[in-house]
Parts: sequence; structure tokens; C-alpha cells
Amino acid sequence: MKKIAMFVGLYIGLTGVAMAATGDAEAGQQKAAVCAACHGQDGNAPSDMYPKIAGQHEGYLLKQLTDYKLAHETGGEQGRANAIMQGQVAMLSEQDMADLAAFYASQEMEGGAAPEDVIAAGKKLFVAGDEARGIAACAACHGPRGDGMGLANFPDISGQHAAYTKQQLELFRSGERANDMNNMMRDLASKLTDKDIEILSQYVQGLY
Repeated sequence: MKKIAMFVGLYIGLTGVAMAATGDAEAGQQKAAVCAACHGQDGNAPSDMYPKIAGQHEGYLLKQLTDYKLAHETGGEQGRANAIMQGQVAMLSEQDMADLAAFYASQEMEGGAAPEDVIAAGKKLFVAGDEARGIAACAACHGPRGDGMGLANFPDISGQHAAYTKQQLELFRSGERANDMNNMMRDLASKLTDKDIEILSQYVQGLY
């Protein structure tokens, strides 16, 4: 826990200001037409293949767009590699990305629901982790309700599609997604079983 707190403090001090979005939400709405095909008109993706980004922290959204842009520029060697998103951000300027982040952050996410049979186990793992297996509590960074920490660019994961959350945890576990700070998510995910990931993904979907 002390290690996590140290990372959070360091990250806020070094990058919180740098990643602060300065976009225009109204301008972002005008630029978001192409995004709606996957993410919906207001950022509530109708398909669970794609993330809900409505109401997400502005700085986190900007960081992800910036990381996709970096992956595009480096052939996926740096940043966040994703074939679809790398193509989408290819022609975006820094201002475009800031405006899009501001727009989606201003929207409201639609909540989801968790199956009754995963709530107890999901809450235990999410809130307390598993000390015996060296698994830190998800709530340490994302908060007990999954709201995240905007200043530290820890995302709001509450209400997120279970299928998308599952996919991202698996990508962190395999190392295919590597844009997390200090390997924090990759380290955590490497200790999760398939069952853990399934339970957490479904539990998070019901947080709101």
C-alpha cells in the first residue's frame, strides 16, 4: 500500500500538470462525429467491444489519445498500440485531442449491472485484494466505487462494459498493453487468474 501511495504522489507531482486537458468541450463535440460509430453519440458505447468514455476523467482521456498517437508514430513500439485507434488519431492535433477529451469528460456515463453471484467475491477482491497472492486492492487506485483519481490519471472504471474491462486486464496480463505507470497494472494483472478477471470485470460493471 505504501508503494502504491508513493507512486501516486510521484505521478501527481511529475505529470499531473503536464497531462491536464485544456480542451473546449463544444469544439470537441463538433469533432466527435467519427468517434460515435464505436463510442456512441455521447460516449456510451452501444457495443461492449468498445469502452464507455462518457464522464471519464479529462486528463486520462487526453493521455490515452496521446498514447495512441505515440503508438502510431512509433509503429506500436511506444504508447498504447491499437490498430483502430492508431488510425483514428493519426491526423489529430494536440488541440483536437484536448477538445475531444473535454467533450467526453462532460458527458454522463450510463450505469451497468453486475450479476448477483459475483458481487460478494468481486467486492472482496476489488476492495481488499488478496494479500496471500500479492494482489493489491483495485480500490487503492480506483476508489471503492471505481471512480478513479483524476489528478493521477487513474481512470473511472465504474459501470464499464465487463467485456471491455476483461479484455484490458488480459492485455495488461500478457504485456500487450504497456502504457500503465510503473508497470502497476501489468504487475497486478499478472497475478490474476482467468476467474479473477471474469469476476472483477463483472463486478466493476455494476459499480456506479
